[in-house]
Amino acid sequence: MPQVGQQAPSFTLNSQEGKPVSLDSFRGKWVVLYFYPKDMTTGCTIEAHNFQRDQDKFLKENAVIVGVSVDSVDSHKQFCAKDSLNFTLLSDEEKKVVAEYGSLGNYAGFKIANRNTFLIDPQGKIVKVWTKVDPSHHSEEVLTALTAMEGQHS
Repeated sequence: MPQVGQQAPSFTLNSQEGKPVSLDSFRGKWVVLYFYPKDMTTGCTIEAHNFQRDQDKFLKENAVIVGVSVDSVDSHKQFCAKDSLNFTLLSDEEKKVVAEYGSLGNYAGFKIANRNTFLIDPQGKIVKVWTKVDPSHHSEEVLTALTAMEGQHS
């Protein structure tokens, strides 16, 4: 798993629109890169709703929210439509990025993404890592950390 102080591993994955999105395209912004197990499941829906609810606060801090799971582009598209999500969800069906970020888990014999989050600064360095997060208040935790760090960086 990448550690605080390391450069975030670069990647390009397809979004819910089926378009390739690379981590490098967010240079100059804070990135909340969160890995989650499965579209449209209870915990993942709560986590996504909270990030969506707080999205304006993240945008004020010059931050983008990017979710990654091993679900397909179509699954992400359905999840976004069903739950009115308008931030980026990336599909890692090959599980390469999930593995590179030390977030590949196993649930009932299925390879899924563990619920981990990486806060990446505008220069592409990892500044905070959360593992096994509680989806019900994770957005607030990340926002609190981001606000504190944004104050140090400005």
